[in-house]
Amino acid sequence: MAVLTFELPDGSTREVDVVQVLNAGYAGRSQDDVAAHVAELAELGVPGPSVTPALYPVSPYLAQQTERVAVQHGRTSGEAEWALVVAQGGELLLTAACDHTDRDLEVHGVAWSKNASPDVLARRAWRLADVESRIDEITLRAWVSHDGAETEIQTGTLAELLTPGYWVDVLRSRGELTPGTVLISGTIPMTPGVDQFADGWRVELSDPAGGDTIALAYDVRPMPQPIG
Repeated sequence: MAVLTFELPDGSTREVDVVQVLNAGYAGRSQDDVAAHVAELAELGVPGPSVTPALYPVSPYLAQQTERVAVQHGRTSGEAEWALVVAQGGELLLTAACDHTDRDLEVHGVAWSKNASPDVLARRAWRLADVESRIDEITLRAWVSHDGAETEIQTGTLAELLTPGYWVDVLRSRGELTPGTVLISGTIPMTPGVDQFADGWRVELSDPAGGDTIALAYDVRPMPQPIG
């Protein structure tokens, strides 16, 4: 399985052997935002969910700290998110994440599409307890790059999403608030008119009060054409 290493603000590190990954979907606190995301996906031919919020299991090896994502075609894209990571002893960490998704496969099944590309996580994290009191003030932003030119595609605050505390309660009720669990939050709306099918993604999770930012970035690289 995947082993992730996170550096905390005090310089200490946490090594997490990932045993399960869960991707939340349609997880906005505002039903208007949820409807906007459903509409974004509907434009790509993705049917709406039967229940919101949704929760999709993802293969644990897909939780990665990487600077390169290999894709099979040009219709894949990321989603700016936060990730809740359960470390040893039940310590809860919060970090930035980008859920890279196969949009062509998504029209056949969201769970399938989530398993076609990695969830990219940052290499730094905060203790959830250190930022939870101001969680709604934390900002989430994403940029896409096309031929070296970068454009902002997502911007908002964590007030737009169901809280980490909400998902902690869900995991606890399922008996899954256990070391090695990673939960990805779901995303905020994309800016209309910005091409999400990019050759690079960058995500920042910023704490204005604490003056700290957690970031990740990766290139999207097409695989070679298959033979046969």
